[in-house]
Amino acid sequence: RAEPPELPPLKDIAPLPAPAPFIEAASELGVEFEDHDLDRLGRFLAMLLETNKHFNLTAIRTPDEAWERHVLDALALVQFLADLPEGSSVADVGSGGGVPGLPLAIVLPSLNFTLIEATGKKARFLEAAAGALGLSNVRVLKERAETLGHDRANHRAKHDAVLARAVGHLAVVAELCAPLAKVGGLLLMTKGQKAEEELGEAKQALHMLHITPAGLVETPTGRIVALEKRRDTPRMYPRKPGEPARAPLGLSEQRDDHDPN
Repeated sequence: RAEPPELPPLKDIAPLPAPAPFIEAASELGVEFEDHDLDRLGRFLAMLLETNKHFNLTAIRTPDEAWERHVLDALALVQFLADLPEGSSVADVGSGGGVPGLPLAIVLPSLNFTLIEATGKKARFLEAAAGALGLSNVRVLKERAETLGHDRANHRAKHDAVLARAVGHLAVVAELCAPLAKVGGLLLMTKGQKAEEELGEAKQALHMLHITPAGLVETPTGRIVALEKRRDTPRMYPRKPGEPARAPLGLSEQRDDHDPN
């Protein structure tokens, strides 16, 4: 079998400068940067865009758009995470190119982030980027959320907050994320303009998973759906790898009800 292609060297990549509109928008979100935060965020974006020339990590190609769509998008979650106690555990499901997990790990160093990514080349980039940035509060797991959701020793009901961005329909994402969260923990889904519609469609799935809506927040780039885990997730969830996406909870029944045939 052919060896996987090598990642480009990341350690010496120069950071992208933060544009003024980004800094202004971050301030409006209430985000305050510590020394070196902007430098590290800029280095992360430079690593992401450079690696993207070799691997498909993101559809975004320009620095200004990356600052807005990646970093600002991630920082919109700070309002939900800033008050978590020191050492709290945050899982990022389907971390892909590292958003939102890596930007959040930079600005919230008191929290521990677990980046969950099943695709090997993406997981290798995440490990290399976290290492180059010196992020000791990040670990990367090359694994599927469906598998980790049944790991009672290490991951099931172990995380204070679970994040997901661009992973799929809300009903699918909820099934992947809910088992990982502690009872009382938050599930934070970064969605687009159809967030409210998906929330309505996922009502049955949320009921089956014992999670309830906790807020719908507008951001500069979309919406965040906040959910709270009220009780233990039924032990049958998540289903086998791939099944949540093939047959989303509650949605097939709704579609059958509306089938004119």
